Amino acid sequence: MRKILIVAFHFPPHAGSSGLLRALKFCRHLPENGWQPVVLTASPRAYEKLDWTQVGEIPPGMRVVRAFALDAQRHLALRGRYPRWAALPDRWVSWCLGAIPSGLFAIYRQRAEVIFTTFPIATSLLIGWTLHRLTGRPWVVDLRDSMTEEDYPRDPLTRRFYRWIERQAVHRGARLIFTARSTIRMYLQRYPELRPEKCLLIPNGYDERDFWSLVPWQLRDNHSGGPLYLLHMGVLYPEERDPVPFFQALRRLKTEGRVNAAQLRVGLRAAGSEEYHAAKIRQLGIEDLVELLPALPYHQALQEGAHADGLLLFQGASCDHQIPAKAYEYLRLRRPILALTTQTGDTAALLQETHGATIVNLHDAEAIYRALPDFLASLRRGEHPLPDAHKVMQYNRSNQAQALAQCLSQLVCSETRN
Repeated sequence: MRKILIVAFHFPPHAGSSGLLRALKFCRHLPENGWQPVVLTASPRAYEKLDWTQVGEIPPGMRVVRAFALDAQRHLALRGRYPRWAALPDRWVSWCLGAIPSGLFAIYRQRAEVIFTTFPIATSLLIGWTLHRLTGRPWVVDLRDSMTEEDYPRDPLTRRFYRWIERQAVHRGARLIFTARSTIRMYLQRYPELRPEKCLLIPNGYDERDFWSLVPWQLRDNHSGGPLYLLHMGVLYPEERDPVPFFQALRRLKTEGRVNAAQLRVGLRAAGSEEYHAAKIRQLGIEDLVELLPALPYHQALQEGAHADGLLLFQGASCDHQIPAKAYEYLRLRRPILALTTQTGDTAALLQETHGATIVNLHDAEAIYRALPDFLASLRRGEHPLPDAHKVMQYNRSNQAQALAQCLSQLVCSETRN
């Protein structure tokens, strides 16, 4: 079985990032396709939050190297300030100190033929680039979403550093992997020298085995007269996924007597930015309708999603070329989706392909106000369409791992011929 070194900061027991699932599920399914992963990740001390429940999902016998790493914000700060050099390109750049020698040892000891690095932690790409330059092994860069935008990262120095790493990935990477088609188009426009054949689309997805133990939604009585439950799972960024227009629509409907706590509950699970969201909820007087909820272990969160009457998805226009990873889990849960996003982005394209979603512009409180009563009424009647199970099946993570394995095998064969 061929070996691949996977450099991934987000890996169990890290908590709070859906990104760890991508690396973890590749590790689970790549051996089925002839590739054995060796994972290079960070020491758990570098993680702000820990969740040990998913450590048991690491395949038995798989080699995991946890290299020295610190979080500059927590470990190197004095009176809340830390050196700038300790946070370029990000707060975990100290990971390089342990990861580069550990990665070199793992590559030669385990005879890894390919180096695979996954964003969004920029330091992981810096490590992958260094290991590639030192060993000559082909470097596959899983960018997923865009690494930089015209105004992201916001800090100019950090943005320049990110853009430099991005250029190294474009010029040195044997393959660049993305999760949305429009991101590929963006990079081909940004870098005219980038060849389309170097770009590979591997969307996010869901792992079928994670859903086997869930209580099927069909067994629930959704029409008993109690309040409908709408659930959002995961982070709500105040800018890219700002829920305030949705809150404003709720406020207006409540004022008019068209919704109340006996009819509707909205749960925001692990939304982050709690102070910001809580202040907006209080300001609009909808505390009886909307509740901020703490994070749950992954499988418990999925079970809650299976019990919800409807699932909420937020994605602003600035992220039209991205698709939230949770969208695929929503689709597999086969619950009605209220997607607050534009009609023109990749998220809407996915939902239109798979069906089961009412799509309303996130930024248009008036449109949300008009659409929400009809959406709730269709839930109450059990008439809202559900995602098409056959169309959703293509996003099983086993298919994603198969696509990656084919890419890796072609790459190694090409390197051998050359």
